[in-house]
Amino acid sequence: MTQEQYLSAGAHIGMKQQTKDMKKFVYKIRGDGLAILDVQKIDERVKIAAKFLSKFNRIMVVSRKPTGQKAAVRFSEAVGGKAVIGRFLPGIVTNPSFKEYWEPDVLLVTDPLIDKQAVSEAVKMRKPIVALCDTFNETVNVDLVIPCNNKGRKSIAIIYWMLAKEILALRGAPEADFTAKPEDFEAEEDMRERSDRPERSERY
Repeated sequence: MTQEQYLSAGAHIGMKQQTKDMKKFVYKIRGDGLAILDVQKIDERVKIAAKFLSKFNRIMVVSRKPTGQKAAVRFSEAVGGKAVIGRFLPGIVTNPSFKEYWEPDVLLVTDPLIDKQAVSEAVKMRKPIVALCDTFNETVNVDLVIPCNNKGRKSIAIIYWMLAKEILALRGAPEADFTAKPEDFEAEEDMRERSDRPERSERY
């Protein structure tokens, strides 16, 4: 993945709010106070996360926010995991008698704040947690952080696409078997769900 691809997707555009956990991933603060994430660190973390996730067979990927739901589904289809989109019903991970119960080896969430129910259940069951984290996120329960814009649909799509591509390669799948493009992971644009931050033409 080139830096230009991350930049075009707005993966580096953070928020004006930065937690102490996420400051180490910030490249600079713009004049208007908006935090810019380090693109090199984004790419490094995506590759680290892919290497970690590739070791597990039962990956549960979660996205309550609409901008990440299509990406979560496409990712789970690509790697043979399970996607839980929309509201995460209590007991999915913790209650074996619940009809929606599924025991993951690892949890991947689009936003640890919005997906806090899934995070809470994974913590209780001692499952490792990988999360897409923006500059405003707390990471206390996250085992592996992927710093990125986790609100923009283009950004989320390119992160999940890259993760899927890397995981399949690490598992030894032929490159020709993965024909999806980043836009195939991208949610349909909905004005009600658009991020209030710019996704295009933003640079360092």
